[in-house]
Amino acid sequence: STRGVALGANIICDRIPGLDERQKNICQSRPDAIVAIREGIRIGKNECEFQFSNGRWNCTVIGKKRSLFGYELPVGYKEAAYQYAISSAGVTYAITQACSQGNVTNCSCDRSKKTGVLVGDGWMWGGCSADIDYGIKFSKLFVDAREKGRTARSLMNLHNNNVGRNILKNNIKTECKCHGVSGSCSTKTCWRTLPQFRIVGNKLKEKFWKSKHVEPVRSRKTQLPAFLQMRGSSTQFEKPRKMDMVFLHKSPNFCENNSKEGSLGTTGRVCNRTAVDTSDSCNLLCCGRGYNTHQYTKTWQCNCKFHWCCYVRCKECSERREEFTCK
Repeated sequence: STRGVALGANIICDRIPGLDERQKNICQSRPDAIVAIREGIRIGKNECEFQFSNGRWNCTVIGKKRSLFGYELPVGYKEAAYQYAISSAGVTYAITQACSQGNVTNCSCDRSKKTGVLVGDGWMWGGCSADIDYGIKFSKLFVDAREKGRTARSLMNLHNNNVGRNILKNNIKTECKCHGVSGSCSTKTCWRTLPQFRIVGNKLKEKFWKSKHVEPVRSRKTQLPAFLQMRGSSTQFEKPRKMDMVFLHKSPNFCENNSKEGSLGTTGRVCNRTAVDTSDSCNLLCCGRGYNTHQYTKTWQCNCKFHWCCYVRCKECSERREEFTCK
């Protein structure tokens, strides 16, 4: 029953930490979308962990404030910029995908792509095109709702949320299928489809390396931050470009455990002893503190043979291995 669904939605929404009033309202009126939002946050987090797996900051954050989006860096470093951009892109991605699959009400395929009408030279829209604009609109509504008040950090977060969504939109691809006698391609039907999320993660990593240092410009009237400008620019009030990731503070080295910085530190992290200057080398990852060596035996089944009839017999292989962890 509808009442049962509403009651279920209330219970789900009350259990989600860190939702503000607007997000709770969306959650209660659209419980089907919350499933997609959670999936979007999960794929964003997984991608962040993949992209930074070898660095001192590996997308793991310690902190007191936990939300639907997990623990977030308390200071506006460029790592926080990536975290927000990838989360925002992940939610947009999952909502758009759920719409195409019919898992979310109020949306479906992209209706602006009229199917069955010749558009260009022998091709027409067909199939189910990803409605990326709906995904963006919904992500803006839900993800951006947590940025209350005009602070420098909220302006930074909103800017980076947009970068994530725009990178996703710019990488939507067109796929086509040929039709015609004996495999000729006299007509084609085409549709717009989401890219692999790894492509979005890679593009955002490029933006991360080129991210821009910004500072807030305050409104004379309210004294609150009105917009962000490039730091150290010779041009007055030069705003960052909309596709540039932005940060407010230079990053620490993330070597030590420090809750004010949200840094877990690198003690106990597995490092690569043979690497020289890669980010996962024991030298760089352990910040000069040295490393511990652990020896262990790895065993596995090997040389398996099938015997008639009907069983498989294997031998057990093993080898001594070493693992190195930061002190």
